Amino acid sequence: MSPGKKMLEYQADAIENVLLQHKMGGRVRGGTVTPRFVQFKLAPQLGTRVSKVAALAEEIALALGVREARVYRNGGDINVEVPRDEAEPVRLLALAEQIASPPAATALLGLDQNGTPLLLRLPSPDVAHVLIVGTTGSGKTALARTMLTSLAMFNSQRQVQIVLIDPKRGRGFGPLARLPHVLGDVAGDMDAALGRLAWLVEEMERRDQAKISEPRLIVAVDELADLLQVGGARMEALLNRLAQRGREAGI
Repeated sequence: MSPGKKMLEYQADAIENVLLQHKMGGRVRGGTVTPRFVQFKLAPQLGTRVSKVAALAEEIALALGVREARVYRNGGDINVEVPRDEAEPVRLLALAEQIASPPAATALLGLDQNGTPLLLRLPSPDVAHVLIVGTTGSGKTALARTMLTSLAMFNSQRQVQIVLIDPKRGRGFGPLARLPHVLGDVAGDMDAALGRLAWLVEEMERRDQAKISEPRLIVAVDELADLLQVGGARMEALLNRLAQRGREAGI
């Protein structure tokens, strides 16, 4: 038995023992290991209330030697979720191997809390545009690069083309510049960004008149707040037009 499996069995036994100490029966019957958490599926004794098990979260965490435990209901089971000692990075290539053939213009985001691949289908009626927010260093640009790379991996140039705008002179999106799906150079300063956005508005109007929306144009902007602050009213007007009408034209 591998050390990892032994640890999981030890933790499952520890959860059951905490319940027994409080005269609440239950069996751990499997679970899921995700990059950041281990989720145990607990089948409680008939009549056991979820609130009573949830009240033992701190005791369960202490028994497992982890900083916290989360207890919640999932169908007929009770899930006990505990953090892993070290989070495991999610690798794009490994994740892509799990996806046989996603729908056209679908981006990979990562894994959800259950370890299931998380996808974003850009043509979906529920998706207009995507805004990634977070603190400095939280991985906003890394996520955007992952999404764009996955779009290039799963779509031909006839399906998807990419426009990159990066006012940090290409430091964020520069590594993607050689993708065959990328149109032109990375727009790395304000003048280039204004020119690229003006062209996109013209392209949107051309597509509207021709009633076409293919190939889909994915416009990726890094440091949007800086772009709006420095670019002023002209920049805001161009972005507003694209945000309001671009989707129908496949932008």
